[in-house]
Amino acid sequence: MSKTRLHAVSRTQGNNRALKEGRIDLPDFELDFEEVPVLVHAFRRMVREMAYDVCEMALTTYLCARAHGVKFTALPVFLVRDFHHGAILHHVPSGLKSPADLAGRRVGVNRGYTVTTGVWARAIIQDEHDVDLSSIDWAPSGDEHVADYRPPPNVRPLPDGDLEGRLSSGDLVAAVGAKVDHPDVATMYADPFAAGVSALKTRGLYPINHTVVVRDELLAGNPDVAVQLFEAFAAAKRLYVDDLKAGRIARPEPVDRVHLAALEVMDDPLPYGIAPNRDTLEELMAHAVTQKIIPGPMALEDLFAAPVLDAVG
Repeated sequence: MSKTRLHAVSRTQGNNRALKEGRIDLPDFELDFEEVPVLVHAFRRMVREMAYDVCEMALTTYLCARAHGVKFTALPVFLVRDFHHGAILHHVPSGLKSPADLAGRRVGVNRGYTVTTGVWARAIIQDEHDVDLSSIDWAPSGDEHVADYRPPPNVRPLPDGDLEGRLSSGDLVAAVGAKVDHPDVATMYADPFAAGVSALKTRGLYPINHTVVVRDELLAGNPDVAVQLFEAFAAAKRLYVDDLKAGRIARPEPVDRVHLAALEVMDDPLPYGIAPNRDTLEELMAHAVTQKIIPGPMALEDLFAAPVLDAVG
């Protein structure tokens, strides 16, 4: 009996490589992965067009989409985690000494206000530097994946979208998530990676960026698909973690470096499932509410597919 083919998108990295290369398979489903060079384009197509059966998805984009009734549901598979102190950049000649100096200023945001990196970076500004985020005039360089989202009054997009130019010139004193190569632009931390590791070790901050979503129609018509997808992603991840622990990653990339740092404080740097991630998920939810990305908190059990609510992998 032939397997049901599913149109899927997920950017290749260590924890999903075995699945994408076919070393891990599903009993009843075949994943046809489309390679999307700019992954955020897939996020947008999934949110606006339901373009795929299975799609990697930025976590706050997912929360925002669900708040606006988009018909997909996540699996508690968290493909991407990262440290975000390095996402906070400043215009050096402007004379800022720390993120605490951002209060009352105009700060750029790469792409949309709801971008997950931006949410976590703003959370760092708030939690580590006691800044009232509502005092900052946020200036995104692009629009939002969720077209119906309406930002709070202190979010005003850049009319020309030129985040890099405005930050380099000093028109913006700082930005979160920008990609700028200019002598007058630097991170606000002398060693942002060390700051991220310190936040992990001292207060357990280990941000989740991406999950996996599945079309609700597919979930309703195929009761086993959630379980089989979860188990396949988890199996691929375990192979990768085994390689990390054994030192078999010949040329570690930045993402591998994050996972290796996490291994210093936990046995699995990429736990899947609600239970081992509840605190981080609830923390992100709280920040999404504070930053007015969603109107109020949503129960985690309502956000993830019912057959895998108790799954851990």
